[in-house]
Amino acid sequence: MPEIIILPHEEICPEGAVVKVEPGISLCDALLSNGIEIEHACEKSCACTTCHVYVREGIDSLEESSEDEDDYLDKAWGLDMDSRLSCQAIVGDEPLVIEIPKYTINMVSEIH
Repeated sequence: MPEIIILPHEEICPEGAVVKVEPGISLCDALLSNGIEIEHACEKSCACTTCHVYVREGIDSLEESSEDEDDYLDKAWGLDMDSRLSCQAIVGDEPLVIEIPKYTINMVSEIH
């Protein structure tokens, strides 16, 4: 089972976390199923950017992003080369290090 290291985020995961998940699950579902309440305003349908994350290590083990994902990522706050929408990034067999951005551009959240 691959290990996901979540770097500390002031509001969502202040202490950081380390979780083990089965391959084939989306990063968003992996985080949510382990009590890390990442935003996902479009119900994980690749229609917003609230689940945007940085994959700081292990990004090459993920499938390439789709054209739809890339189009939405262009609208994400703080986009960089390690950016992915966690609802679209499927966990493989390699460990990952994830950073949750400080902000999203969306004002709506399923957790509020």
